[in-house]
Amino acid sequence: MSVFGALDVSATGMTAQQLRMDTISENIANVNTTRGKDGKPYKRKTVLFEEKSYPSFSESLSMANRHNIGKGVKASKIVEDNSEGSKVYDPSHPDADENGYVTYPNVNIVTEMTDLMIDATRAFEANVTVMNSTKGMALKALDIGQS
Repeated sequence: MSVFGALDVSATGMTAQQLRMDTISENIANVNTTRGKDGKPYKRKTVLFEEKSYPSFSESLSMANRHNIGKGVKASKIVEDNSEGSKVYDPSHPDADENGYVTYPNVNIVTEMTDLMIDATRAFEANVTVMNSTKGMALKALDIGQS
């Protein structure tokens, strides 16, 4: 894999993790949103990733022959979690149903912060480390070339 290929793969990873962190932030910001534009409680969102693919078999074969395996990662789509949110008895709430229960979003702040946000941050940091290491190798190769 070339130096620029490694930088590109790291950049796609950082871009994907940034979208993931933005989505987690949106979930946290809407933890108490009981009525959205559609009149229903906010639904938790997650990002699905997939490997960037080559458009044709011949391009795949060409890249494999040059030892360029993989092009990085991309976000394929953002999906809503359709599980039920928690119901809290609060008959004075404007969004309470006929029995006095309010349905809150299916967002768990502890899970979002501990599992997902930390995981996304660590993945982002790993991509930064790879990018810095690749940059260091390229600079060292230039130093060797000047000697």
